[in-house]
Amino acid sequence: MRILPMHKLLQLAGKLLGRNKLSILIYHQVLAEPDPMRPSEPTAEVFDWQMRLLRDYFTPLSLDDALHHLQHNTLPANAVCVTFDDGYLNNLTVAQPILAKYGIPATVYIATGFSHGNNMWNDRIIYLFSDKNRQQLSLQGEKVELGDWPQRRELAQQWLMKLKYLAIGPRIAEVDKLYLENEAVEQAPLMMNPAEIKQLAATGTCIGAHTINHPILKVLPAAEQQNEILQSKQQLEAWTEKPIKHFAYPNGVIGRDFDETAVGIVQHSGFDSAVTTDWGVSTGGNSVFKLKRFTPWDHRELKFHIRLVNQYWQKG
Repeated sequence: MRILPMHKLLQLAGKLLGRNKLSILIYHQVLAEPDPMRPSEPTAEVFDWQMRLLRDYFTPLSLDDALHHLQHNTLPANAVCVTFDDGYLNNLTVAQPILAKYGIPATVYIATGFSHGNNMWNDRIIYLFSDKNRQQLSLQGEKVELGDWPQRRELAQQWLMKLKYLAIGPRIAEVDKLYLENEAVEQAPLMMNPAEIKQLAATGTCIGAHTINHPILKVLPAAEQQNEILQSKQQLEAWTEKPIKHFAYPNGVIGRDFDETAVGIVQHSGFDSAVTTDWGVSTGGNSVFKLKRFTPWDHRELKFHIRLVNQYWQKG
């Protein structure tokens, strides 16, 4: 008897365990070269085999098609969607050619406030700790020695957590102070500008909204939440000349980062769906405004495939 290769066995397991269950993968960047400050972000080489694996053993769907199948209980076996958050330029220059190579549709959610040359606050923090020539930082008056990459990543993460739940203005002000205190130079822009977003949309990639300033919506009054959500949609529609039908909650943990106020605003703003960062799969029983996603961080093909199939055990 011929023994099936492991990937084929996993494909069969996915068909059995994943009936009418949708996996939505969440990415941010696909790097041309490895970045020691972002070891979990896939390089082009890693992303290439990940997309090849999806093509060979899964059924990649556009978000529109996946929603249709979810609502009609007709999802094909091993259904998967690929999504990206924030709007990094490498989504266009590095990821999109690989997606096109394997015929895989994707959705890219854009935080529009960073499309005019300024970087997101978290990238500014990471860059502050990444300068190899800098051996010391002044952090609110305290001198901190910088060592190897793990230590720099740990310090950066501490500051990201310290600032993450501040309101938009105070958060930006704190980052600005750190740059001024250390006479730091800003990094080159990482995000797509409006023309590049339109270029990506023209490839057939679905563009979704991700607010303007990427705030924690739950800390904002309802009126500010509505402005962040609705204006990002309107800006993207003007830039792409296409309807914007899908939304991603910043940070995206249900109850911690957003609540029913944001869900209601998204529903009434004309979106067809919204995604979270709560791990799991989505079924026809899920609200289309609270779709679950997860990040497959594995850098080995078999582990990556196993993790995708293992997600089918998660509750929708």
